[in-house]
Amino acid sequence: MRRLEDREQGSGIRDQVAVLSQRSHRIASAAALGALLLVAGCRQDMQDQPKMDPQRGSDFFADHRGARPQVLDTVARGQLHEDSYFYTGVVQGPNGYRQELDQMPSEIPVTLEVLKRGQERFNVYCTPCHSRVGNGLGEIVQRGFKPAGNLHDQVRLSQPLSHYFYVMTHGYGAMPDYSSQLPPADRWAVAAYIRALQLSQAATVKDVPTGTQIRNLKDIASGEGHPEYAQPWPMPSTAVQAYKPIASEGMPGMAPGYPADPRISIPASKPAPAAQK
Repeated sequence: MRRLEDREQGSGIRDQVAVLSQRSHRIASAAALGALLLVAGCRQDMQDQPKMDPQRGSDFFADHRGARPQVLDTVARGQLHEDSYFYTGVVQGPNGYRQELDQMPSEIPVTLEVLKRGQERFNVYCTPCHSRVGNGLGEIVQRGFKPAGNLHDQVRLSQPLSHYFYVMTHGYGAMPDYSSQLPPADRWAVAAYIRALQLSQAATVKDVPTGTQIRNLKDIASGEGHPEYAQPWPMPSTAVQAYKPIASEGMPGMAPGYPADPRISIPASKPAPAAQK
């Protein structure tokens, strides 16, 4: 009896061990399978990232286009430009085409602070080509770049104020646009300063208020120890177009006025042959 009881007890222990072993194997297998699924789900090649690439196709949308069209009748935040003249510098003219105006927008008061801001921005972004006085002989031009526009020739003087804003926004010729560097308010400030700069370079004694002390530029330059500042600005031989200064366009000497290359000549046309009788 005792041996039989021992056998039965031993058999029960073995059965419990077997059950525990099976459970352990099941738990281990489930954990391994879960880890495998987790690793497989988390694996993502760097060249196949789960994101929407610009100008790439997509299987998510029915038209397979990753770039989605703008929702109709919506405006992105910060892009509601109610005053087109402030943001574009042009208005619709009577003939339906864009028209530039010789006036500042109502949002920008013409104050000394605005002119100082325009001067600071002009000296940063415009002087490399146009120089500090706007004569088109900046440091880049003196090192071989195409001569910049002379802001003091008759063409630029006759252009309306918003023309400079429009050019800074869209660029002109070899000049790139500066819309990313200059927000609209700064572009208007620079345009206002350009007008003040034009007045300063072409001002006469009659334009000076009564009682204001007048000093000659040559005397100021000599007093500061730089008399060459009041002399014409010759362009070096490395410039693309090494023209002599044009004294009639102000002092210091200015870059060539419009047209940009006055030395271009059109050959005289030959007389038409006589008609045969």
